[in-house]
Amino acid sequence: MNSKKARENCDAIVAQILGLYVGDEMLVEKILAAAMSNGHVLFEDNPGLGKTLLAKTLAFSIDCDFSRVQCTPDLLPADILGTKIWKPKNGSFELFKGPVFTNILLVDEINRSPPKTQSAVLEVMEERQVTIEGETYRCEEPFFVLATQNPIEYEGTYPLPEAQIDRFMMKLSTGYPRTLDEEELIVKRRIKWKKDDPTRDLEPVISAKDFSSLQRTVENDIYIDEVVIKYIAEIVRGTREHPRVEVGSSPRGSLSLLKASRALAFIRGRDFVTPDDIKALAVDVLAHRLILKVEDVMKQVDEQKIVKEILDTVSVPKDYSPR
Repeated sequence: MNSKKARENCDAIVAQILGLYVGDEMLVEKILAAAMSNGHVLFEDNPGLGKTLLAKTLAFSIDCDFSRVQCTPDLLPADILGTKIWKPKNGSFELFKGPVFTNILLVDEINRSPPKTQSAVLEVMEERQVTIEGETYRCEEPFFVLATQNPIEYEGTYPLPEAQIDRFMMKLSTGYPRTLDEEELIVKRRIKWKKDDPTRDLEPVISAKDFSSLQRTVENDIYIDEVVIKYIAEIVRGTREHPRVEVGSSPRGSLSLLKASRALAFIRGRDFVTPDDIKALAVDVLAHRLILKVEDVMKQVDEQKIVKEILDTVSVPKDYSPR
């Protein structure tokens, strides 16, 4: 696939998603950037704002399998990963695969699942593989997780540990419709669909195999200048030196910002990364990795505000090279 065709496909994917989902185009680009750079996304938002619609529309647009897990306090690891069951007829154990054996896995209300189940998701998110009774099974490609958690309901929930939160490339929020026109458009589209789930009628924009090819292009062919790499390093280091931060971003944050910025540059039609790509993604990639000092947590200081302060203090490189 040539570069022109690849970028046309990116535009078509974004357009198809926005044909169903009413919201911010930049949000859709960020989700696509995470997917193209093999990253997972955590949505923290109120119910009913289109998170499932977003995930399913993306999955069917790139011809990928989609699975959804509704987390509950009694959810077991085997309910997600699968298990082996004895088959007397065959005289052997047979593997019954769980919903994790898919391309795009939506884990709804992940903070409702108990810690043991949350930890079972760690290996598959990081290693793209599942271990069941000592045997390892590779996940299909492409594979990434979209998880949601509800910020307004805490009864019966188990807060995600920092180790698991750190494995999400981005933490995003869809938010409520921004204008009255968007609110009206949501209702009008529902009337036009004549069904609650219009995603099944979508035609794929690109095959899963070609989407994997796009992922390899982002990884191998998007250039980033050394001064822009230094810019990333200075921002991440700033999260560790900020007076309100107890624990700053790990190097995984630096790598996530690198990979996501490459993908966003590609979506925007370039084969090189600019500082604007970094600034567009820094808050979403880094804020959820910060652990603030106790007194600032009590004051309900926003981690996103901290990252924005750091972006304001770090000098933006102006003499970077596109090649």
